[in-house]
Amino acid sequence: MATKAPRDQHQIFREYLDAVGLHGMAGAEAAGLAPIEWYAVSLITLAGQMSSGDLAARVGLTTGATTRLIDRLEKAGYLRRTADPADRRRVIVEASAETFPDIEDVVGPARRLIAEVLDRYTAEQREVLFDYFAHATPAYRAAAEEIRARAARSRRPGPKPKEAPSHPTPSASG
Repeated sequence: MATKAPRDQHQIFREYLDAVGLHGMAGAEAAGLAPIEWYAVSLITLAGQMSSGDLAARVGLTTGATTRLIDRLEKAGYLRRTADPADRRRVIVEASAETFPDIEDVVGPARRLIAEVLDRYTAEQREVLFDYFAHATPAYRAAAEEIRARAARSRRPGPKPKEAPSHPTPSASG
């Protein structure tokens, strides 16, 4: 009888990240939003409020694209703009009180299923898991910034800088 080869940790982690991404896209779709809109509303809801410039930096859009994003979300009733009392030129964006009246319909299945997963662990093990989440979050944000910066450099017009080959080239002698 053949035994199934164990999956390696890298594969398990990739599958986990893919499932989290898929859940985010499904949540956006269920709410009638594009994934970037869903993410923006989530960021603003968690922060309470933020400047449009901070939102642009967090979602990785230009200021013009962020303005259009805010326009769409404001028109749909998810956000409202206010002027910064300290600097009237600065726009502050905050979630509308009724942003997601039926949010539980969208995120409820994940909350329920993940609660079942977490119930498998002791309180001490959950502390380790949430410590990981707390430290992994800024690491993933920093990685996203690195990816964006690299992508922006490759989109610039003109000659591209030559990079060292990722694999050594074989010598003529073999």
